[in-house]
Amino acid sequence: MTLPSTETVWNWLNTVPDPEIPVISLTDLGIIRDVAYEGDTLIVTVTPTYSGCPATSIINLDIETALRGHGIEHLELRRQLSPAWTTDWMTTEGRAKLEKYGIAPPQPAGGPEKCPRCGSQHVEKLSQFGSTPCKAQWRCTACLEPFDYFKCI
Repeated sequence: MTLPSTETVWNWLNTVPDPEIPVISLTDLGIIRDVAYEGDTLIVTVTPTYSGCPATSIINLDIETALRGHGIEHLELRRQLSPAWTTDWMTTEGRAKLEKYGIAPPQPAGGPEKCPRCGSQHVEKLSQFGSTPCKAQWRCTACLEPFDYFKCI
C-alpha cells in the first residue's frame, strides 16, 4: 500500500473544523504543528491553544476520524505543549474567517482594531472572559453589538 504524501494529509486536515469555532480549520488555527511518518505510522503533532483547553479530546477525535476516513490505519497523535501555542501561528485566511464569522481576530496590541460587524474602531472591553476561555467579550460603541475577541496568547 502506498502511503499518502504529507501534503495530502495536510490538505485533509485543512478540512477539519475547530469544534468551538467551526468556521476555522485546525490548520488555520495553527494547532496542527507537524505531520510526518515514522515507518508506516502517520504522526500528527498537535499543540492546544492552551494546556487546559476543554476541546482537546474532541479535536483529537475529529483528527483521528478524518484521517481514518481517508484510510489511514497506523496513526499516532502527539500532544506538544512546548513551545506553547501562540496566535502568531494562525493563518491569514483563518483570521479573515474569524472576522467574517463575527469574532475579532487577535491583534498584537491586545485588543480588536475594529468591530467585526460594522467596522467601527470604537470598541470597548466588557469582560476578559468570553464564550470560551480563549476569547474575551467586547462591544462596539457605534452599533452597540457585543462580539467575541480571540485573545492574543
